[in-house]
Amino acid sequence: MTGIPKVELHLHLEGAAPPAFIRGLAQEKGVNLDGVFNEDGTYRFEDFVGFLRTYEAATAVLTGPEEFRRLTEAVLEQSAAEGVIYTEAFISPNFCGGGDLGAWKEYVAAMKEAADAAERDSGIIMRGVVTCIRHEGPDAAKPDALCAAETMGDFVTGWGMGGDESVGTQGDYAYSFDMAREAGLRLTTHAGEWGGAASVWQAVRDLRVERIGHGVQCIEDPALVGHLAEHGIVLEVCPGSNVALGVFPEWSKHPIETLRGKGVRVTVSTDDPPFFHTTLRREYDMLADTFGWDEEVVRAVNIDAAKAAFCDDATREKLLKKLEPQDA
Repeated sequence: MTGIPKVELHLHLEGAAPPAFIRGLAQEKGVNLDGVFNEDGTYRFEDFVGFLRTYEAATAVLTGPEEFRRLTEAVLEQSAAEGVIYTEAFISPNFCGGGDLGAWKEYVAAMKEAADAAERDSGIIMRGVVTCIRHEGPDAAKPDALCAAETMGDFVTGWGMGGDESVGTQGDYAYSFDMAREAGLRLTTHAGEWGGAASVWQAVRDLRVERIGHGVQCIEDPALVGHLAEHGIVLEVCPGSNVALGVFPEWSKHPIETLRGKGVRVTVSTDDPPFFHTTLRREYDMLADTFGWDEEVVRAVNIDAAKAAFCDDATREKLLKKLEPQDA
């Protein structure tokens, strides 16, 4: 299964930063990151709130377009080594210029430069999904959506929302999602990681997204599971992240296989891989060990991911061609 090309739809760019990269950047800048790392050099946190705190502290060293160019380069090198042929990374104006459109354009240009180089050198394709940060509130999401709309093109192709699901409701952010939709961006949002099945219902009804980030707590509501399956709404599932953060106590309790069995289109991603001590290969290895996923299932899941990708049709056809069995 390691030889099957992989399509990843749920990856936070900053959250995928190798710890060594962040430590090196901090040393270059003379920034003190005490409390961010464990003794073995991995990221330190105990729960979801602690994770967010560490995440924001670590990303504080990323202060300009050049750092984001280098970050994109490092992340794509890491992903390509895992057999990823296409990745969508969540990128946020909040971290890239603080919502200022002029600054944001410089950051996007830097990330695109690194993505273009990676595609030339290793064949991996990257697209950017711009996200607002939920716990910053609906008003803060509006300039982020404007940034996304103004830079939409062959690199920026999607819009979504991450952050603390306990803040407000999905519908509070409808204005920003409508703005992104009108600009032609494809839509996703984090829901049903912590907010229960109700937050997934809000996402599909109030924001009318075509994909859901995580979404796994939909399993609490059979009617919702049926709705997702019937309407082809795709889940960006990150099992290792869910187990590491305690959404589910262990891999055997994760609902991804149950959801797949009920006709829900599930995909597999790593979320913030170095934080959760995972890689995309490890995710599939664990799914094989836990649920018996074989090459046929892995290929089918990645084909579904390619079909759900926020890319143009020509890119999609290229991905699907790569996902065909070698002996076909």
